[in-house]
Amino acid sequence: MKPQRFRAWIEAVFAIAAGALGILTAFWHDWIEGLTGWDPDHHNGSFEWLIVCALLLVAVLVGLLARRDWRRMKVQVATET
Repeated sequence: MKPQRFRAWIEAVFAIAAGALGILTAFWHDWIEGLTGWDPDHHNGSFEWLIVCALLLVAVLVGLLARRDWRRMKVQVATET
């Protein structure tokens, strides 16, 4: 697999994972506390919303990077033929 294609797949996987975790956190706030036992906001919920925003932002940014790489590969393949 070419490095550019591999990078695009990795970016897409990270975007999907970050988006899924962001959505999971939006609907089930206590999964982090249940998994790790760490409760920085003492069931206030503000930290979880910060995590939701950060994960969804990461998902969008990495998704855009993956899209850019996929488009570059298409252009590269089209110009090679």
